[in-house]
Amino acid sequence: MSLILYIDKCTACGQCIDACPFGVLSLKGERLVIGEGCTLCGACAEVCPEGALAIPATEGPAPRPGVPPDGVWVFAEQRHGQLAPVAWQLLGEARRLAGELGVGVAAVLLGDRVAHLAPSLLAGGADKVYVAEAPELADFLEGPYAAALTEMARQFQPEIILAGATYVGRAFIPQVAAALKTGLTADCTGFAIDKEKRLLLQTRPAFGGNIMATIITPRTYPQMATARPGVFKRLNKPYSLNGQVIQVELECLKSPGASRFVRTVEEIKERLPLSEAEVIVAGGRGLKEARHFRMLEELADLLGGTVGATRAAVDAGWISYAHQIGQTGKTVSPKLYIAVGISGAAQHLVGMQGSDFIVAINRDPEAPIFKVADLGLVGDLFEIVPALIQEIKKDRG
Repeated sequence: MSLILYIDKCTACGQCIDACPFGVLSLKGERLVIGEGCTLCGACAEVCPEGALAIPATEGPAPRPGVPPDGVWVFAEQRHGQLAPVAWQLLGEARRLAGELGVGVAAVLLGDRVAHLAPSLLAGGADKVYVAEAPELADFLEGPYAAALTEMARQFQPEIILAGATYVGRAFIPQVAAALKTGLTADCTGFAIDKEKRLLLQTRPAFGGNIMATIITPRTYPQMATARPGVFKRLNKPYSLNGQVIQVELECLKSPGASRFVRTVEEIKERLPLSEAEVIVAGGRGLKEARHFRMLEELADLLGGTVGATRAAVDAGWISYAHQIGQTGKTVSPKLYIAVGISGAAQHLVGMQGSDFIVAINRDPEAPIFKVADLGLVGDLFEIVPALIQEIKKDRG
C-alpha cells in the first residue's frame, strides 16, 4: 500500500515536502518524487492545497461484499490447558464494546487438545469460540501462533482484535498486525467506541505515564490492541453455555517454521501471583531497606495476600522484579491494596488504581497516593504497620 499522487493536480509547490516528518518526499525538477519509507501518516495530504495526494483505501482484511465484519475478537491465551486470567478480563470488556457496536464476541483459542476450554470462554462472555488445534500449537512459538491468527483473521474478518499484553501477546500480536497491514496499540488501559465512525478508541499511558493518549486506527482493519492484565473486570456471572464452538483447519501449519520448541524452564515465582491476589501489601522507597519487606510479608500472610513493590524498591534490590507494580511492572486490581511508604508516582498509580479499596500509609500528608486512596493513614509506617499486625493477631486470638 503506497501514497497516491495525482500528477495532473500537483503544482510542485513543496508544501508536502516541508510537512513530511520522515523526509521521503522530494522534487525532481518539477515533479514530486515519493521515496521509500512512507508510513502513510497523512501529513502531506492534509497540507496539499490542490488535493494531489491521498491515502489509499484499506488494505487489510476488509469486509467481503455482503459479509459483515465478525465483531470483537479476544485472543484466549492458554498455557498447558489453563486459561490465562486476562482472557476472561478481556471477554468482559469485549461484551461492553460489542454491545455499543451491535455485534457479537468471539474467542480465539489456539493449542493442542484445548477444545475443553471452550465452555469456560462461552461462560466468560463469548458468543462463539474459534478453536484451532494442532501439535504445532501445543507450545507457544511466535511464528506458528502469528500465522494461525493471521489466517483466521483473513478468513473470518473481525472488526476488532484484543489480546493481553503478556509476554505471549507482546511476542506475536505485533507480527499479526504487520501481516494484516493494520495498526496496533500496545498496553492499553481503557477502551471506548466512536459509534458514528465505528472506531475503537484505545487509551494508554504515554511519556512515562504523565499523559494518557487516545489512539485510533481509522483506515485499516481489523483494529487491534493489547491490554494490560488486571485492568478490566471479568463478568460477574456466567454469560452463556449455548454459543457456537467452531473448529478451524489451518493451511499455514502444513509447512515447517523457522524455529522449534525445545523446553520450558519454570521461573521462580512469588508465593501468590500478583494477578491472582485479592489482597496486596505493597512497599516503596519509604521502607528504607530490604529487611523491612519481611514486615509487609507478615501482614500479607495474615490477610491471605501477597507482597508488591514500586520500581524504586525493585531497582534498589530490596525485592525481585516479579513483585513490581506499575507501568514497567504488573497491573493489578485486588479487592484490597495497602500502599506502605509509597509516594504515588504516576507510573505506579497506572498499575494499581483499579483496586477496589486502597489504603495508603505515608508520613507525608501531601503524597499523591492519598488522592487515589479510599483510606489514608498519615504517620510513621514503622509504627503503624507493626501495630496493625498486632491488632490482627490479637483479634484472631
